[in-house]
Amino acid sequence: MATVNLGSIKFKWKGTYNGATAYTVDDVVEYNGSSYICILASTGNLPTNATYFEQMSSAGTNGTDGTDLTTTLTTQGDIVYRDGSGLQRLGAGTSGQVLQTNGTGANPSWGTVSSDLVLLNHTDSTSAVSSHTFQSIFDDTVYAGYKIFLQYELPTDATIIAYWLNGSTQLAGSTDYRRAGYEGYRREDNSDLNVGANADGDGRDSMNLNAWGFSDATGNMYFTEGQIFGALQDTSIYKCAVWDSMQRDNSGGVGDYFASTNAAFTYINYSQSVDGIQFATSNSSNFERFKCSIYGLKK
Repeated sequence: MATVNLGSIKFKWKGTYNGATAYTVDDVVEYNGSSYICILASTGNLPTNATYFEQMSSAGTNGTDGTDLTTTLTTQGDIVYRDGSGLQRLGAGTSGQVLQTNGTGANPSWGTVSSDLVLLNHTDSTSAVSSHTFQSIFDDTVYAGYKIFLQYELPTDATIIAYWLNGSTQLAGSTDYRRAGYEGYRREDNSDLNVGANADGDGRDSMNLNAWGFSDATGNMYFTEGQIFGALQDTSIYKCAVWDSMQRDNSGGVGDYFASTNAAFTYINYSQSVDGIQFATSNSSNFERFKCSIYGLKK
């Protein structure tokens, strides 16, 4: 019975082609991404020489088969996608952009995230200043209204007030701001409890957001949320604002003070356009801490 040497009939993988190696029949090599089998023993003959090698598999060109993308992806941040004919390069977008689909039959692209609620400014300050100013931050052609979130600490007997701005000009006419609202406060042990309403038909020169100043500054905390509405059909009321505040004073004594203020303001000097806001202390003292986030709500 004849003896068969299995090693002589199977392919022999030799790795990447080397011109100094002697290849024999059935040796298999890789050359430029394709594979070749030796059909005639030789040394120094390229696998593309059909006398000595036959091609077994072929690499694609320009990375179209996904095996070699070095000619397609050229820059850090590149990604690859398929268009109507093959693989294509999409270069990196600008910082903050996101990848978005443009639907079936269209190529992907970079785009900017769109939101109906837009952060216009965020400030977190421990600077000892008596006011914080936000000029040219409102644009009623884009936004239907605004939301403002405030956290702050004030010195003894101070409250926080706000002015509309026209550019850098503070709008502080003596009767420009009309107010209606209520103020409630109590001690922790209920030894002091009161709720009072307030309406100001004569107007004032500013908006008082919390309207209650504690007698001791130790541990005072203030939180205010504001809703601002833009121009109305009735231009005799140009800007409206509603402010909700919560305050706590843990200065001791009979018990902590808690106070809550809800105040609505209308601005009646419609001859002055409004594009900014300024927050200040009622007695010109300095803020001890001021955090503010202003959002615009798109139309």
